[in-house]
Amino acid sequence: MSQETDPSDIDLHEVAEPLRRAIGERYLTYALSTIMHRALPDARDGLKPVHRRILYAMRELKLASDGGFRKSAKISGDVMGNYHPHGDAAIYDAMARLAQDFNVRYPLVDGQGNFGNIDGDNPAASRYTEARMTAAAEALLEGLNENAVNFRENYDGTLTEPEVLPATYPNLLANGSSGIAVGMATNIPPHNIAELCDACLHLIKTPDARDDTLVNLVPGPDFPTGGIIVEPRESILETYRTGRGSFRLRCKYVVEELGRGQWQIVVTEIPYQVQKSKLIEKLAEVIQNKKVPILADVRDESADDVRIILEPKSKNVVPDVLMNTLYRVSDLEVRFSMNMNVLIDGLTPKVCSLKEVLRAFLDHRREILIRRSKHRLEKIDHRLEVLEGYIVAFLNLDRVIEIIRYEDDPRAVMMAEFELSEVQADAILNMRLRSLRKLEELELKKEHDELLQEREGLEELLADEDLQWSRIAEQMKETKKKFGRDYEGGARRTQFAEAGEVEDVPIEAMIEREPITVVCSQMGWIRAMSGHIDLNRELKFKDGDGPRFAFHAETTDRLLLLGTNGRFYTMGASTLPGGRGMGEPLRLMVDLPNECEIVDLFIHEPGRKLLVASSAGDGFIVPEDDVVAQTRTGKQVLNVRGDVVAKVCRPIKGDHVAAVGENRKVLVFPIEELPEMGRGKGVRLQKYKDGGLSDATTFVLEQGLSWLDPAGRTRTETELAEWSGKRASAGRMAPRGFPRDNKFN
Repeated sequence: MSQETDPSDIDLHEVAEPLRRAIGERYLTYALSTIMHRALPDARDGLKPVHRRILYAMRELKLASDGGFRKSAKISGDVMGNYHPHGDAAIYDAMARLAQDFNVRYPLVDGQGNFGNIDGDNPAASRYTEARMTAAAEALLEGLNENAVNFRENYDGTLTEPEVLPATYPNLLANGSSGIAVGMATNIPPHNIAELCDACLHLIKTPDARDDTLVNLVPGPDFPTGGIIVEPRESILETYRTGRGSFRLRCKYVVEELGRGQWQIVVTEIPYQVQKSKLIEKLAEVIQNKKVPILADVRDESADDVRIILEPKSKNVVPDVLMNTLYRVSDLEVRFSMNMNVLIDGLTPKVCSLKEVLRAFLDHRREILIRRSKHRLEKIDHRLEVLEGYIVAFLNLDRVIEIIRYEDDPRAVMMAEFELSEVQADAILNMRLRSLRKLEELELKKEHDELLQEREGLEELLADEDLQWSRIAEQMKETKKKFGRDYEGGARRTQFAEAGEVEDVPIEAMIEREPITVVCSQMGWIRAMSGHIDLNRELKFKDGDGPRFAFHAETTDRLLLLGTNGRFYTMGASTLPGGRGMGEPLRLMVDLPNECEIVDLFIHEPGRKLLVASSAGDGFIVPEDDVVAQTRTGKQVLNVRGDVVAKVCRPIKGDHVAAVGENRKVLVFPIEELPEMGRGKGVRLQKYKDGGLSDATTFVLEQGLSWLDPAGRTRTETELAEWSGKRASAGRMAPRGFPRDNKFN
């Protein structure tokens, strides 16, 4: 039963709107909040709101760089309760990162206790650690109590917090930043403060400076973990010009001589944001999987410094060859992507160039200078007014004392008698008795004159833009001196080098060439026995298994395997298990499906061509170089469907093809009739009414077609006119003495 809606029940404050618009507006609000108040840093002080609030809360707790430490739980609790209404774990994580000298180029928090390490271990809980500010953090807060920046109410309106910090150095570039907002992200590497100050000084002197000149002064990032940048200068210049790009960063290493020609590589600096423990695991995995056969062992001998030992397989290995190979397969070389997406004036997200970011910082410094100068001017005016009152009081001290002692309203009487302002009268009345002895006319007039002189200088400064930039330049020079080479860790850490042309290192250069004998059983168990053993020698196999392939090879060879699914798989002979046991299943080394069998296994010879054919009698010629696979999954070459499987794989050794069907009919035709392809089903070799292809081979027509008779003797048939025909014809019955298994050899 339906009921009509009572008009009196309708809430007049409810507004009906389409769901699409309602969701869109709310999601946009959320996106803007994430961009402005969480994920993107401000170009002026280089901080996100959480970092700004942490530093401001530490200042309020008076945690100066030369003072005492406080529990991290107290700091993160104050930040959460007063300014940042989010999880205390998130706040503590942000604070802990500011204390990690391997993550932050100029740490803003001085941590005491376990604040994590380069291995990726987490910091201790906030109740176990203590913290205070560093000198670099204090430099960001300098002038905060001089009306340098705007303040806004905190989230509940009980306190105020700064919208941005004054920042005496370009912290955005000095410490870098990274964040993921909604629909945009930022990733800025750290730089050297001294170089940034030089670039700022040049930009002050030449406002329309070229990007090339700025990149001469700031040649690239300066990562806290050091390393070597091998990015070409043209690429770096383009990255700084557009605000987007990447830097190739390599580890730093030395070659240590061990005597008797032995040596080892010692990695002393690893790329930025690479966890050392994971790097060691990756290198160990590279050794286990034999991806770099010339690497024998890796050890971590690090203490406070980084010391990773890389041992070569042989002293004959060239160190550069080993390192160039490891750069490709491990994080000893990484790419740091730069995306200088920042908030301009705290409002507008924009991808900025190096010049634009420095310009935003310098404009901020000019605004700070003007605001602090005006604030100082107000203080001077107030003090001058008070001093003039003191001078009047000094000249009429006895009368002033008499008024204070006997008048009911001394303030009004003094103002009327000596023409004082309220400020002056209050200052005299609030003066302590002990101050009377300090009231000397000369001292008062001296201070008065000095303040007038300072006031005059400030008015000149506020009126002259060139004078303002000169003062900012002086401040930048002081900052450079303070945080330059003499500052702890102020010298540049990341070096530059030419990457050079790294050619593909051939497998032969990485593996010692040794003879082996490859043995593969019928069930697909493979092993490599040392040396070239007698292939007729009896070998041990698992129960129910027996020999199938056995051939001589070398450790530098690559093996090709064709499965009945038509896929070719590639294996390095050096990666095969040793010959002491029964070996290992092939299926553990390549992704050969369980339902597929091995058609053939042989050594790869570059430049050779193969004849491949399916059980249906379709086939083609394929260059052997085209079937080499780069991954475990192999490379599909012969397409087969349904019950059809790959049947034949033979190297081309002649000008004619001989095919024999399960019906024992043989067909011989010129090899030119077969197409050369990289992949496909192929064309029909021989036609059958029933059954399919049994075998196929190639031979030189003049030398005749050979096979092994049942007695094991080689027979050769030179008169082949009877079996010659066009490709895809049926053929004739096999010659007398042809093997019963319908195989040519």
